[in-house]
Amino acid sequence: MNPRLAAARALAAVLSGKASLGGSLPPQLDRVEPRDRALAQDLAFGAARWQPRLAALAERLLQKPFKATDKDVEALLLVGLYQLFYTRIPAHAAIGETVGCVDKLKKPWAKGLLNAVLRNAQRQGETIFAELERDPAARTAHPRWLQKALKANWPEHWEAVCAANNAHPPLILRVNRRHGSRDAYLAELQQVGIAAEPCAFSRDGIRLLEAQDVKTLPGFAEGRVSVQDEAAQLAADLLELAPGQRVLDACCAPGGKTCHLLEAEPGLAEVVAVDLEETRLARVRENLARLQLQATLIAADGRNTGAWWDGKPFQRILLDAPCSATGVIRRHPDIKLTRKAEDIPALAQLQGELLDALWPTLEVGGVLVYATCSTLPQENSDNIAAFLARTPGARELGIHGPYGLKQPHGRQLLAQENGHDGFYYAKLIKIAASPRG
Repeated sequence: MNPRLAAARALAAVLSGKASLGGSLPPQLDRVEPRDRALAQDLAFGAARWQPRLAALAERLLQKPFKATDKDVEALLLVGLYQLFYTRIPAHAAIGETVGCVDKLKKPWAKGLLNAVLRNAQRQGETIFAELERDPAARTAHPRWLQKALKANWPEHWEAVCAANNAHPPLILRVNRRHGSRDAYLAELQQVGIAAEPCAFSRDGIRLLEAQDVKTLPGFAEGRVSVQDEAAQLAADLLELAPGQRVLDACCAPGGKTCHLLEAEPGLAEVVAVDLEETRLARVRENLARLQLQATLIAADGRNTGAWWDGKPFQRILLDAPCSATGVIRRHPDIKLTRKAEDIPALAQLQGELLDALWPTLEVGGVLVYATCSTLPQENSDNIAAFLARTPGARELGIHGPYGLKQPHGRQLLAQENGHDGFYYAKLIKIAASPRG
């Protein structure tokens, strides 16, 4: 399959609300010849990353918007515009190859339209972009609801956050403490000519200065290192793990944090890892197997503790709650297209329900770490404030790390170019059992 057509079909599925670009490659990209797959993925992800800006340009160039049944043509236009303004592909090739894909869509009327719009964009695009600089949503390539929310909540940081969201994410490794130190692994990378540096905040983190195929990294197959963003690596140390503890990792997929807990404290009595669907636990099993670690995996709704909890209390709980994922947009740029403002209250409610349901499974004196990859206080600090107000036996513990911004409750990490993702942490201790646990 032509990589431009594959990218457009993957993007059209996102625009239609039928798919996402996250996780494994979408089927439309997986069917591309291996030699063209990298190009197809770059075109799909790049067009999604800059869609708010490209769509504003297209709106200025089109006489009328596309019909809902023509999302494939719209996506193909965005892929063409992305090539013109954000790649080194020659303009004639970008236009010619993109227009040539129309034949496969069986919409011959679109051929002339795309050709005219793309050639017009080549002539007028930079002028139109200059005019769009006055619109912060178009300038920052963020949907308007999110651009406004970031500006309202982070007035001193929002533009830097948007820039980080639009940047290509760094490749971050987590060194397995069971197999040696970070310093030793850094020296080994240097010996094989791979440039890297230690992360600033995670004691296990390494940032590669150039992307690598992880399968070529020393010891990757043997489980000596894993891929995990620095912000996510902070969870293990925040839990203050100790031998003999029973730990719950709620909403555990794909298992990066599950494995890190077991690496960080080999003497744990048990790690119980829960996620909603059996299919989501497949990745957790793969990670555990590669790292030669063991955990008790349960497919269940974390809120329905009666269906999966055996009644034995946990000394530690990590609740990595489902969220808007607004802190990891640079890794999943289609979040700009799929997430809506009206999603946030429902997510906040789900997060509160998980907190309420899991709290009774924590023993008195135990610690719960609440985490999200969101940058929105409604899912984070506001949520913890509401939980503390309705839970007499809960108290907050301070997080005094050198990272992030102190909040009314918890600590917020904002996405940084060449640094960590956006993440939030709060740390709670159970000082007494409440009527519900």
